Parts: sequence; C-alpha cells; structure tokens
Amino acid sequence: MSKPRFVISSPFDTYSGYGARARDFVKAVIELDKYQVELLPQRWGETSWNFCKDHPEWSFLSNYICKPDWQSVQPDIWMQCTIPNEFQPVGKYNIGLTAGIESTACKSEWIDGLNRMDINLVSSNFAKNTFEKMAYEKKDNNTGKVVEVVKLLKPIHTIFEGINLETYNSSSPSIKSIDLSSIPEQFCYLSVGHWMQGAYGHDRKNIGVTIKQFYEAFKDKPKNKRPALILKCSLGTSSYVSRDEILDRIKSIKSQLNTKNLPNVYLLNGEFNDTEMNALYNHPKVKAMVTLTKGEGFGRPLLEFSMTGKPIIASGWSGHLDFLHPDYNILLPGSLENVHATAANSWLITESQWFKVSEQHAMGAYKEVYKKYKQQHVKSKKQKYHVRDNFTHSKMRELIGNILDHNVPAFSQQVKLNLSQLTKVE
Repeated sequence: MSKPRFVISSPFDTYSGYGARARDFVKAVIELDKYQVELLPQRWGETSWNFCKDHPEWSFLSNYICKPDWQSVQPDIWMQCTIPNEFQPVGKYNIGLTAGIESTACKSEWIDGLNRMDINLVSSNFAKNTFEKMAYEKKDNNTGKVVEVVKLLKPIHTIFEGINLETYNSSSPSIKSIDLSSIPEQFCYLSVGHWMQGAYGHDRKNIGVTIKQFYEAFKDKPKNKRPALILKCSLGTSSYVSRDEILDRIKSIKSQLNTKNLPNVYLLNGEFNDTEMNALYNHPKVKAMVTLTKGEGFGRPLLEFSMTGKPIIASGWSGHLDFLHPDYNILLPGSLENVHATAANSWLITESQWFKVSEQHAMGAYKEVYKKYKQQHVKSKKQKYHVRDNFTHSKMRELIGNILDHNVPAFSQQVKLNLSQLTKVE
C-alpha cells in the first residue's frame, strides 16, 4: 500500500532558528517511515541560504525536494513551517508548524492563519497557552457594534524541539575544535543570540542589558578577579558590517559607565555548525550561559547548553521554562512591559507585552555564579539529566508520530483493477 504524500514547505536550508526547527522536524517525519515526504524550500528573512550544502550531514534532505510539478496532484498532507499569518491550506489535510510567539499577543491575522489549518503545532506550552487565550473583537465600521469574536478554533499541540544527543554532548572528540587561546580569562560567561532591532533594553534578546549588567557586576575588580563575557552574536547575518556594528554598540555601552576599569567582552561573529557550537558550549573556559531575553518561543541554545551540565542564568518567563527546571537553574524575576516601538515589526506589536528582567537580580546572578561556582555547578548538573530524559530528538519523534497518528485521517487510494479474462459467449 502506498504511503500518504506529505509535502512540507519550510526554511530547512537556511541559517536560522526556524531552519533548525524545520530540519529536525523533517528528519523526524522521514524517520517515522510512514509518509512519502517531499520538501519545498523557502527563504527566511535575510538569513543566509545553502545550510545543507555547507553541512554534509544534512545533504540527504536534497533527495526529498519537490519536483517542479508537485502541485499537479493535491498533497494528502500539507505542512507550512512559518509564522501563522502565512499559513494557507493546500492539501487534503493541512498542518501549521510555528515556533509560536515571544510576547503576550499578536495581530488577529495570526489567529486567522491558525484557523485556516486543520491542526497547529507550536514549540512550547507558553506559545500554546498564549494562542488559546487570544480573542479579538471585529466591529461593524458603521455601527461600531461587535459582529464577530475571532479566537482560535482549531486544535493546537506542543511539540518541543528535541536535542540530538549524538551532536550535543560533552564526550565528543570534536569539542577541542574551538580555539579560545586568545582569551586569557579562564572563567567566561557565554551569551548566544541575534542582536535584533530595538533601542537599548528593548531588543528581544536583550543583548545590551546583558552586556551592561556584566560590566556593572565586575567593574573596578582586580584583573585576576574578574571573568569575561563571550558573545556569540550577529545582526542576523554574519559579516564585517555586522561585526563592526556590534562592536560600536558595545563601545556605546562602555561609554555610559563611569569607569574604564571594566572586564572584557569578546565577540564571536560567524556561522558555526552544530559540532562547533557543541565545542563552544563545552570549552573549559566557558563556565555558564546567560540570557536576559524578553521572550522566547522555545529557546533552543539553552536546551543545547543544558547538555554541558554547566550553570544557566535566564529570564524567568516564556518558552524556555518548559525545559529549564527551576530547581537546577537561576531563573530571574522581572515584570511585563509593552513591546517598545523600536522593537515592533509585522508580528511583534506594541499592544503586546514581554519580559523586563530585574537588572539588579541579573547583576546579582552574575556575581553568585562566579563566587559560588561549585555549588551552582552541583545543581546545574541535574539539568543535563532532566533534558536527556525528557527533551531528546527521539522523544520528539515519538510525540510527532503520536499526534499525527491520532489526527491525520486515512486517505482513499486509487487501486488498479485486475479483472479476470472473460470467455466469449458463442
């Protein structure tokens, strides 16, 4: 019996968070071996292209790319991996896959998009709960009366972004592939993420505040008693322009402080593959990860870093709380504030809110991890096993299989008739 035809439109060949999500999801569906998988590549903003060509371990995906006439026959199952307002039903059964949302609300077009699909899949319970709570009133232009309340009507499920234990672990021989010999400090914090649009204190990853509070925590300390901060960071694409702009932003933050006796901040601005990221996470000079993020649909680097067993300092709000156990990590308090106009775009709206971390607690956490590293490390080691037991690629694949089995209908198939030879009647 032939398998249902499963066409997936996604940015799997891009250097982006959505690209990584798409690759892992596609790989899991292929491994289920229940579907005829076909891939339709799509771009993702301004992020770089040709990820699979640059990474041989993912080159097998090229074998599944759709033929030019893929639309001549309607797919049994159609999936789009993108933001919800772009969802369009194309197949007999339609699935929307999105990382979700980083704030408390979105435009009504997103809910409309989710309702166009038969089922929707998001990366975190935070995203699922946010979408389920949203409701928008549509009013008559003439009377001003409410004529419709727009809310989510279609099923929505959480499928976490499972980690590949073969790639992210502390025993890989490739962990020595990152050379940090030019950094003299033996104790470094690591922060990973794009430095996105937004005035100081309002970019989504909150990189500016991350840097400033690090400076504040260790300014005027003797050189032999202060750590360093490593930024694995870009403006969305890695280039000399990106590097120089980030360095200028760091200089601007330094100029706000009333001392020149500051700890060092180092910038890594380039495309790293999974093996190189694992090596960076596990480098002996990298002692902890920090993110003062304003909101995450999931928070993939935090999951990856968890496999080192090293301490994590993170904002205590949004998608990453699905897998960051509160007893094993430092989750910072804060409050909600409206998305700033400088950070708003076509999906982040100023009417929504996201997290403003307590900067005092952030500075205190930096100091706490540095002064009491052994005690913090004892706790953080448990986070590694929490992820290993609950958030792996194989667990994700099992969850995907169960959700598809319980929701995707059976499809009728064309059967060739084999009639027996008739005898001519004389």
